[in-house]
Amino acid sequence: FQIDYTGTEPSSPCNKCLNVSWDSLSPCTCTINFTLEHSFESNVFMYYGLSNFYQNHRRYVKSRDDSQLNGDNSSLLNPSKECEPYRTNEDKPIAPCGAIANSMFNDTLQLFRIENETRVRINLIKKGIAWWTDKNVKFRNPTGDGNNLTALFQGTTKPVNWPKPVYMLDTEPDNNGFINEDFIVWMRTAALPTFRKLYRLIERKDNLEPTLQAGNYSLVIDYNYPVHSFDGRKRMILSTISWMGGKNPFLGIAYITVGSICFFLGVVLLIIHHKYGNRNTSADIPN
Repeated sequence: FQIDYTGTEPSSPCNKCLNVSWDSLSPCTCTINFTLEHSFESNVFMYYGLSNFYQNHRRYVKSRDDSQLNGDNSSLLNPSKECEPYRTNEDKPIAPCGAIANSMFNDTLQLFRIENETRVRINLIKKGIAWWTDKNVKFRNPTGDGNNLTALFQGTTKPVNWPKPVYMLDTEPDNNGFINEDFIVWMRTAALPTFRKLYRLIERKDNLEPTLQAGNYSLVIDYNYPVHSFDGRKRMILSTISWMGGKNPFLGIAYITVGSICFFLGVVLLIIHHKYGNRNTSADIPN
């Protein structure tokens, strides 16, 4: 199930938010009511989707400093030149530097179930959305006192388009700074201009009841991320997984089909080789 909340249509509740700025400190809030016709039985994955956003551009993909993101203190204060023009700002090094970090998605999505005209907030889990290797290996905060990130990032400045610095992304120490999972998910660039990234998890609490029952819901959006200037689109997506994975099984089916064809051809060619292969063992070379 998905909702487009870009707001380009005059009738959309988010139309008033089209002209928000990247670093606005007072976000524009809009609410979209919707109905789920069918229940979501198992765990639900909430994604945000973007269209016409080219994260695969060569300069964009290279615009990062992996040593800085891995917690190297020297790279923190002296970022790679690949980050230009988002390497420094006001003579201070940017942390995290580069175009990828600078364009991080920062809309806030909240989901409510409407019961008897009363809104009941649905618990959205923000941890466990990033790859384990990214969270525990590739991304590290600078070395030092992990409980005082303000001191660790002293001497740096926030990315140009961010409303607040990296050490204020969350209130929990194990999900703040460079190891913030929303940040980590964004930094894994997409291959196609239309993509979706995992935003939150909704876990099933009771085996006797579905995770999301059929009924009326409300999506509350703190609209911070402007896409109208490049004709982009924004979506909220609710999805579950089957035994074959996510909604689009094309890649898995393609792998199985190609593998089966290769196996079948291998067997056929092996039979032909044994049946019709050259059995002449003579070492004589004909004139």
